[in-house]
Parts: sequence; structure tokens; C-alpha cells
Amino acid sequence: MSWFHKKTDPVPPVKPDIQKTEETALKNKLERDAFYKHLSSDLNSDGRGTVLKLYIENFKRLNQVFGYDYCENLLDQILTYLKVLTGKNVYHYIGVEFFIILDQYTQGQALELAEEIAGKFDRAWKVNGTDCLCSVQMGICSYPGHAADPDQMLKCLDLAVLKAEDIGPNQAVVFDSTLQKQLKRRQTIALYLKTALEKEEVEVRYRPTFHTDSGTFPRAELYMRIFIKGLGLIGAGEFLPVAEDSGQIRAILYYALEKVAQCISELLEMGREFDSIALPVSPVLFLQEDFPDEMKRIMASYGIPKGKLALEFQESALTMAYLNINVMLQQLQEMGVELILNEFGSGYSGISTILELPVNSLKLERLFVWQLETNPKSRYVMEGLVRMAKDLNLNIIAEGVETENQVRTLTAAGCNYQQGFYYSPTLEKDTLLKVIGASLTESLPLLAEEKEKMRRT
Repeated sequence: MSWFHKKTDPVPPVKPDIQKTEETALKNKLERDAFYKHLSSDLNSDGRGTVLKLYIENFKRLNQVFGYDYCENLLDQILTYLKVLTGKNVYHYIGVEFFIILDQYTQGQALELAEEIAGKFDRAWKVNGTDCLCSVQMGICSYPGHAADPDQMLKCLDLAVLKAEDIGPNQAVVFDSTLQKQLKRRQTIALYLKTALEKEEVEVRYRPTFHTDSGTFPRAELYMRIFIKGLGLIGAGEFLPVAEDSGQIRAILYYALEKVAQCISELLEMGREFDSIALPVSPVLFLQEDFPDEMKRIMASYGIPKGKLALEFQESALTMAYLNINVMLQQLQEMGVELILNEFGSGYSGISTILELPVNSLKLERLFVWQLETNPKSRYVMEGLVRMAKDLNLNIIAEGVETENQVRTLTAAGCNYQQGFYYSPTLEKDTLLKVIGASLTESLPLLAEEKEKMRRT
């Protein structure tokens, strides 16, 4: 749903009592154990079949709007429907995930079943006389062949569900040889990350941001990449999600936080004028209780004044644990950390939600910038977002700026912070130190040299 659709204001979810929570946790554990036992038995036998995973979307939102009991009733309805439809054991694995082991089902039969289930989710569910719509994403994996054990099967199904999410609501994707290659790639990246920090094999670079009013580069954000033999250069957009799944995200982002702090410290020592240096962070860090303490330690150790260290988070993070993250953001802002909301306008949350967040800057979804080249109507959406940010006294940053036309349109709309290859490629720290605070005219020879290096690699 796009940001301009009217949405219900968020309200705190109705929390279950402790006894209910404990009962649910025990029930989920028993379901997981039963699923593992059943799947292990099938994978170790000569049998054939498929496994179907269902992931129910928009559930946190439903919990906020309708409350815990309503959502529990909805899940019970879904479970009953799946059991009646399939005549199989349906395992409510955890939260909003369901698994069905379809013994003797061919891949085609499993797809037909998934299509029928998708049709059900295209219609409203009625709970206590109230209708609601929720969507489902499904992954299908056949056996034997792709997975030798339950853990491997779960990874295959997770990847298939992720691909289904990319397609749209109520979709099913079959795990095949193409996804098998992607899974192996993710496993290779996860294995490499285990030793990458110790060997200092994570390359840290920076993306400078140009300010059209001053004609200088007053901002930058950290960017990481790694090189893996056989895979080539892997950007943070690909390896950080792998780090999240493999439990390595905390170590990597704290390493990056130290690098940002060192950069800020050197800029201060040089007497450079600049706004801030930003670190894009995973919402996983916002859920760590000791994160504010770690931020305080970093800022004190490097003598970082308020406003110079920025954290950039994606709007999609709000779907994870809105209340917890909001409280964490307020703590960070009180400490003097600039907060940048990325993907602004992407549609994960309504404007009413954004108004409640203690953010200082908004970063335009790069899709709007790219569409300025192909869709004239996108200019009006972008202009509206820029005007809204300025009315709220927030900085607005456009990323992915690559053409003269984009620069003209963004500048005319009043978006005075612009970032992209039109101005500069990613830079090593030593080069960034020469660019931050300098004018575009002064930096042009150096940036032209860096662009040429980038083209040759």
C-alpha cells in the first residue's frame, strides 16, 4: 500500500497475559518438535513429496489494530481451513508460519494446492463479525533432492518465500535449481563473514552527499563491501541480510560504527565543517537492549558532539517491532544522534506513523529518483514528498542521482541534499577527508579520477 493511502493510526497492541504467553510458547515448541520429527522421518525414508510453507503477512499491523485475541482467532481459523483442505497434519510452526508436509504430492499438485489457498486469501476472513484481509506468501520444496535434513529444507523454503514476497501478495514460488544456486551463494557469503572481520577483509567506503545551496559536500554515509573469490565484489545490500540470518550482524555493524566514529574524529581534528557522517543500520540493533550504552561509549571515546553521528534505518524496520523501535529512537535522539529514515515513501508505514517518529532527516526512495527519467508523473509525487519534509522542518536527501535531468528536477523541487554517481562514486576514507566540506569545483579533479578508477574495475 502506498504512503498516501489512508491508514488507521497505530495503537499499542493488546498484550496477552503471562499465562497465555507461556501456553502459546509451549504449544509452539511441541509443534516444532512434531514437525521436525515428521520431516526427518520422510527425508530419511525412500518416500517422495513436497513441503509447503505459508507465511502470513501484515500480521503486526493487524495486531496493532484489532488486538491479540482477534489475531489468535484468525490464526486458528487459518489452521482449521488448511487442515480441512489438505487432510494433512498442518504445523503452526512459530508466529505466523505454517508448514504442511505433503507426502506423495508432486510439485504440480503442490502448486495447484497453493493456488487454491491463494484464492482463499484473496477474500476477507471474518472474525467475531469483523472482516479483515491478510495476505500469504508460500514456498514449495520437493524431496528428495534439494535438502538432506530439516534445517536445509527450512532454508530452501525461506528463500522461496522471500522470492514470493518480491512478486506480490498471495504468491507461491517453487524452490528450484536457480534458487539452489542462490542458496549456495548465501551460504558461501555466511561462511566468509565468519572470519572477514578478523582478517580485516571488509572494505569500508563512503558515499558523499552534495548540498546544492552551499555547493559543498557536508555529509556522507558509510558503505561496505567484501570480495569473495569465485563470487566477486559483494555489496552491503546483499551480505548484510545474510549476516542478519546467520547471527553476525551485530559484530559487523559495531565494527562499522567504530569506523564511522574514527572518520568523524579525524574530520573534527582537521577542523572541517560538516553536518554528519551516517551509518546505515539493521533494525536488529534497535532491538538490542545495550545498543544505547554502546552508542554512548562510542561517542564518549571519540569525543563526538551532538549531531555529527547519524544512523540511517529503513522504513521497513517499523514493521518489526514498532513500539520497541520508537522508544529506542527517542533514546538515541536524546543522546544527540541524527536519525535518518531511509526509503521514505516506499509504503511500509502511513504518514501518521512517520509523524510520530523522532527523525531528523528523510531519504527519498531511490525509485522516485530513477522514475524521473521514464515517468513524468513521478515528479509530482517526488515534489509532494519534498514539500512535506520541508513543512515538517526535516532534511530531505535524494539518493541514486545519476543524470543532469534528475539534478535539475530535484533542485527545482527544493531537494538540496543529493547523493549519487553524478556527483561522486564511493570513496575510501582518506579521499573522503579531502572532499568533505570542500566545494564541488575544488573536488572535481579528484572525483573525476575516482570515477575513472571505478570504471576500470
